[in-house]
Amino acid sequence: MAGIVVAIDGPSGSGKSSTSKAIAIRANWNYLDTGALYRAATWIALKAGVTEGWEIIAAIKKSPIVFSANPKDPKIFCGETEVTDEIRGARITDNVSQISQIAELRAYLVDMQQTIIANSENGIVVEGRDIGTVVAPDADLKVFLYADLQARTVRREAEEINADKPADVAQSLSSRDLLDSTRKISPLRPADDALELDSTELDLKEVVEVIWEWLTRKNLLGLPKVAVIGRPNVGKSTLVNRIIGRREAIVEDTPGVTRDRVKYEAEWNGRRFILIDTGGWEVAPEGISEKITAGSEAAIAESDIVLFVIDAQVGALDEDESLVNLLRKSKKKVIVAANKVDGPTEEADAHALWNLGFGEPRFVSALHGRGSGDLLDYLVKELPEIGSEKADDGFRRIALVGRPNVGKSSLLNILAGESRVIVDDAAGTTRDPVDELIEIGGSTWRFIDTAGIRKRARQDSGTDYYASLRTATALERAEVAVVVLDASVPLTEQDLRIVSMVEEAGRGLVIVMNKWDLVDEERQLQLDKELERNLERFPWAQRVNVSAKTGWHRDRLAPALRTAISSWEKRIPTSKLNSFLGALIGATPPPVRSGKQPKIRFATQAAICPPKFVVFATEFVETAYRRFIERRLREEFGFPGTPVEVVVKVKERD
Repeated sequence: MAGIVVAIDGPSGSGKSSTSKAIAIRANWNYLDTGALYRAATWIALKAGVTEGWEIIAAIKKSPIVFSANPKDPKIFCGETEVTDEIRGARITDNVSQISQIAELRAYLVDMQQTIIANSENGIVVEGRDIGTVVAPDADLKVFLYADLQARTVRREAEEINADKPADVAQSLSSRDLLDSTRKISPLRPADDALELDSTELDLKEVVEVIWEWLTRKNLLGLPKVAVIGRPNVGKSTLVNRIIGRREAIVEDTPGVTRDRVKYEAEWNGRRFILIDTGGWEVAPEGISEKITAGSEAAIAESDIVLFVIDAQVGALDEDESLVNLLRKSKKKVIVAANKVDGPTEEADAHALWNLGFGEPRFVSALHGRGSGDLLDYLVKELPEIGSEKADDGFRRIALVGRPNVGKSSLLNILAGESRVIVDDAAGTTRDPVDELIEIGGSTWRFIDTAGIRKRARQDSGTDYYASLRTATALERAEVAVVVLDASVPLTEQDLRIVSMVEEAGRGLVIVMNKWDLVDEERQLQLDKELERNLERFPWAQRVNVSAKTGWHRDRLAPALRTAISSWEKRIPTSKLNSFLGALIGATPPPVRSGKQPKIRFATQAAICPPKFVVFATEFVETAYRRFIERRLREEFGFPGTPVEVVVKVKERD
């Protein structure tokens, strides 16, 4: 999945290259000068003495163009020959517009550019003349950078090797502008949604700051990530709750409560960052602890800064030495947080943590808040300007819910293509909701894996109780709920209760029958009868049969999600709705109640997400007739995958 794509278009000499490199360096993204690709193709064409598109492409295949995406040292090679400086000469400049007009060659190079963009995981700044219109029409930010001819002439003189006198440079730029803007294929023009910037009176720093502000406003700059690491029960989750300012992470006196690495967005003094709460790290883990420890190590690898939490009342133990060595090998910035320092006595003892070799330990009491402000002041000072974690960027939110051990985490892992969350045979492995951006079906979705919803009678521990609350909150955050059922066993009352809970929450609904690899023909017949009998209230739910273990039919989930979201957001025009309702009432009027015939005056759609219809009548309308209206609404307008509410308001006769 490609990261952030910034497209910067504009005429020669407008400052595209310098600006693009500066932005890419600051953001730690890749950089692509598409103009250099066309210049390299021109160099190859001139050297080979060919002019036809197919001839130039054949020559390029013999001497492949290789472009370094490193903005600090962008180089371009044609075969074994570096041409970085040579392609900036006047000879190439005078011929590149003619060469770049060749349709066959242009298509070949556009395909090459799109491949480079697609392989840039974090982000890339691409500059040229048709980036926002042709090469990357879906770019996250499009900029059209321009300047007057005099300013561009001065810049081009400084840039080109063996440049001609100013009058000739100006003439060359003017001629190229005309060719670029009037060519039939991909002419130079701003994209319809591009932000235009005149750089005539601005220096490089000022141009970069303007574009950086645009990136910030569009929420495109990644947030730095801070991994909270330490042995079990040192207070990591308590510290996380203190930093984010709310009781989000589950806290209990028992070691090993946190299992998955869970991300939370935090802010301090205007700086936003991502906290990664992790399970306790152990030297010799066994069973599920082995997976928890592996998750902690993965959090270290993906973080920008590591917050190493130690129980100051216990001090550094021998087991910490292995973790210290691991942190040193990671070469990440490490901040030691000496937790449970409630007063001067503990603070004096905690000075021994200097011996770890990570600098001054920061004294804090996560439970009481002592020293947390000083810790955060130091933390944000050490944070990089941006990180790799995307902020909440409008991706569709999908909650995975269901009973314990039905395969929710396995499904998330198979969709993500990696072991993102811990999977174990023991029921109740997942406790904290885990967010993950996943690309399926050509779209990116924010999946939220939740703890299994148990029967209330079984929520006997504090951990299970708080996990159920987190699951309910995750469901409220979601747009569509994917209810995962175990197809290999009979449906339970708890399964039906969870489906009803989704309907009551007003979320789109997709029912996933997991473990289909364990279902034989006899079980299929039995399952069909169970679904018909138990889910008769939810015929509108989207249903997908999958196997999270093998990945079978996982590609069918994305279409079901799109259908559910489309229905969830659907709005019916009032005129169309009342035309339908009039025909319906004419054919089947509402039943008489207490000797009175209710008269339905009109209806309107009061809301979407989910759709809600208000019917105005002169008398009370029976519940059965309301269900009848809902059923006929679905028959007429669809609404698969979403609950629909029909409300009757009594309006007195005039």
